[in-house]
Amino acid sequence: MNIFYLLIGVSLLVALIFLGAFIWSVRSGQYDDNETPSMRMLFDDDDVESESETIEEKKNNKK
Repeated sequence: MNIFYLLIGVSLLVALIFLGAFIWSVRSGQYDDNETPSMRMLFDDDDVESESETIEEKKNNKK
């Protein structure tokens, strides 16, 4: 029965640590920019090659 008290105490301590980290991140401005992440995908490079093209190029280079 004593182990339950220990587990409850440890879990409350861990929960308070995570709560403190969350409050610290909110106060330091981690969640202030709401628009840039949604627009970032519009400006990604389109230089990504498909996997089949890359495999064929590797085969052609070996010949």
